[in-house]
Amino acid sequence: MKLYYYPGACSMAVHIALREAGYNFEIDKVDLKAKKTASGEDYNQVNAKGYVPALRLDDGQVLTEDAVLLQYVADHKPESGLAPKFGSMERYRLMEWLNFISSEIHKTLGALFNPSITPEWKANQIALFDCRADWLVSKLGSQPYLMGDKFTVADAYLFTVLGWCNLHKVDTSKWPVLNDYMARIVARPAVVAAMQAEGLI
Repeated sequence: MKLYYYPGACSMAVHIALREAGYNFEIDKVDLKAKKTASGEDYNQVNAKGYVPALRLDDGQVLTEDAVLLQYVADHKPESGLAPKFGSMERYRLMEWLNFISSEIHKTLGALFNPSITPEWKANQIALFDCRADWLVSKLGSQPYLMGDKFTVADAYLFTVLGWCNLHKVDTSKWPVLNDYMARIVARPAVVAAMQAEGLI
């Protein structure tokens, strides 16, 4: 199994999940401009969409998209407890979180990477993020993780995209609950290992 990634990008969520679940896997860094991987592959031949993550399975098939890969990783190592059983109400709650993170946090903060972003557009994205963060904090409350006491793939995803706040100097000081949440996750051994492997710490 091989994960195609870019340091600190949304692919890091899958990287964290793979380590949390105890998989044996390789990582291959992608130059997103040149569309080449560190091992010399043409990334367009791996994932014609041109972005990360992509996961090459042991049978040669390639899967893409964070929410799909995270569930694949969790479902093929059910003993990891990274996702509730498929078909359960808890699983639908997990999918609800994954969709929210993808559409409301990932895409909102992801726009800040656009080199053509105008000051007005940036301000709009940050204002939208503030609204989403307010709601997120109200749901998180005092529980340690999104689904309660258990770390899931949704936490790996949320941690990854919230990490972009520091990069773009988005002030999160008004949400101490969120900052505590991030500190809790960054202390996990699998998270530390993934960030070290990506050269982030």
